[in-house]
Amino acid sequence: MKTHIANTADVVVHCSRKSEYRSPFGAQQTGSYVTISIDVDCQIEQVVLCYAYGLYSLEYNELPCRKEKADGIRWCATLRMPSEPGLLFYWFCLRSKDCDIEKIVDPSCHDYLYRNLEEGKTYLYYVASWEGDDGRGKFAFTAPKVGVTEEKYPHAFQITVYEKGFHTPDWMKGAVMYQIFPDRFHRDSNFSFASMKETELQRPERITHEDWYEDVDIEGKPETGYLACDFFGGSLPGIAEKADYLQALNIDVLYLNPICEARSNHRYDTADYMNVDPILGGKEGYKTFSRTMHESGIRYILDGVFSHTGADSRYFNKLSRYPNAGAYEAYTQGKESEYASWYSFYRNEDGSVGYDSWWGFPDLPNVKENDLSYRDYILGPEGVITRWLRGGASGVRLDVSDELPDSFLREMRRCVKEATSGEGLVLGEVWEDATTKISYGNYRDFAFGRTHDTVMGYPFRAILLPFLKGEIDARTWALTMERHRENFPDEMFYCMMNLISSHDVPRAITILAGKPDPGDRKLQQELVLSESERKRGMTLMCMAFAIQMTYPGCPCIYYGDEIGMEGYRDPFNRRTYPWGREDEQQKEMLAEYRRLSGLRRENEVLRNGEIRILLAKGDALVYERYLNEGKKDHFGHTCQGAEKVLCIVNRSDKMSMVADIDPLDGSVSVSWQEKKEETAGVNEKRFILKPLSYEIYIEV
Repeated sequence: MKTHIANTADVVVHCSRKSEYRSPFGAQQTGSYVTISIDVDCQIEQVVLCYAYGLYSLEYNELPCRKEKADGIRWCATLRMPSEPGLLFYWFCLRSKDCDIEKIVDPSCHDYLYRNLEEGKTYLYYVASWEGDDGRGKFAFTAPKVGVTEEKYPHAFQITVYEKGFHTPDWMKGAVMYQIFPDRFHRDSNFSFASMKETELQRPERITHEDWYEDVDIEGKPETGYLACDFFGGSLPGIAEKADYLQALNIDVLYLNPICEARSNHRYDTADYMNVDPILGGKEGYKTFSRTMHESGIRYILDGVFSHTGADSRYFNKLSRYPNAGAYEAYTQGKESEYASWYSFYRNEDGSVGYDSWWGFPDLPNVKENDLSYRDYILGPEGVITRWLRGGASGVRLDVSDELPDSFLREMRRCVKEATSGEGLVLGEVWEDATTKISYGNYRDFAFGRTHDTVMGYPFRAILLPFLKGEIDARTWALTMERHRENFPDEMFYCMMNLISSHDVPRAITILAGKPDPGDRKLQQELVLSESERKRGMTLMCMAFAIQMTYPGCPCIYYGDEIGMEGYRDPFNRRTYPWGREDEQQKEMLAEYRRLSGLRRENEVLRNGEIRILLAKGDALVYERYLNEGKKDHFGHTCQGAEKVLCIVNRSDKMSMVADIDPLDGSVSVSWQEKKEETAGVNEKRFILKPLSYEIYIEV
């Protein structure tokens, strides 16, 4: 069967990202009205707008479109969005006599048409095409599949319907973020190896590194094996001592991996939610950190792990290291414990004790988030979240959000907002498109204004790195990013944590320029970038950062990315920052990061201005950020700095790119040459970019 089933694709047109076909653009508030239009330039009896809406279940309906003019080609329908947040999928069905539909469809495809004998009509569907410019659709012989358990093809057009009045913190919109893995960033000036070594007395499985520049452990102690329990002594006061460094990078907000007391170095096995890990400086060290950050004008958010705790914790207490009985002792020994109801235990066939744990890891027992005593402990008036926020945090990042019940997430957001007069942030770990994320048998309530303010931008990373590596072209990047812009509420889109590295994925430079992951930890440790790979990788990292800094959302730097730290998956993406050992290449790269982040700070258009993609083809990418009338950004705020900024990227590693931009309509034409041209055009802006380079042009 042919991929293109029509005689001419332009006979029917709907472009979801053009206001003439769908108005207003993008995601919509509950109860708002949207006018949807389609051009049908042929004889047809009826055009029907088909739609399904809801969240935990979908309702299917049809609305006949009306002709805008009796002799015209435009058919229209106006829908009032549902009163409850959720998803609205839509598509069109053309219904007419056999001969009318057959004129549209290639003769070789006539046998695939659906013919309704009762109506005496033949059907042809018009659905979404993820390859269509401006959201242009395509023909299909069957209706889209949009149910949770269905194949999701053909694709439907999507409108994300979010809670009326949904608002995210203004301080987060367009902010520059910096992520720190606390043990590996910086030791404070009062660091004592002897004191760190003493912690092995209470937790003998720990390995302590006296040498800050030593590589991470991959074996553990012989009696335990690898447990991610090696420590270098980075601390919260150590971060505070680098406040000037963070300010020079123009950082607005820090995201810290967990800081609560825990057994491991990553601390996702929480031992005590109410206590800052002593090895990080304890409560006094936290106060110093918090005070310094606020004095430096840098906000911070803390990592919250609420789907599980550590087995070695005051709540579970499997290893009996805490004085009061935990849930494990309550189940196995009959002791009383206030935490007994938090976990699910059972007996295996051999009589041994079993319990629900995160992905089967016995060190991470799952909690029952619907247990009311657990909810009160975390979300109550004197609970964990409120205490963190009163202590100076500006928000919380939720570990594995998609494994927390929607009702828990909704209560979490209410708790954060009440504790901060509405200014606190809820950032969720969701790796896929949060608007259509499915888990536990349902579309999830992630992007509709009731749970998260925003989510981690793993999809941003997933499309940017392949583009820079040459695995996809600029058009594919643009189509994907425009689909995200269309589907996310603006309040969330401009807060998106646009990352390229994190503690959970390999370092970006290793992905961009290194060899494929060999899988084995020993081999991962031994593989480092060659001199040529490193040079290319640092060039590509700067290109990635240039796009991060000029695209809407919150560009997030994972500590060390600014100097090209490398490494495969955990634990190699969690090495120590090499203070004092940066080479000249790294210093140059850091200077460029500072320059680019400085441009964003000086020109607020790069934070919350509008975006328009001018050209995305092959290796060439050109887009502009611009302000509305009166130097207003997308949210109506008056901005400082330039009114317009151009971002021009040449992804080719062989050819120079000449981009001519028409000053009247903004259209772009590109030519390629092996040698750099010296003269510029007379009537046009001309930009000449060498291979693997970018230009950020500030219009004065």
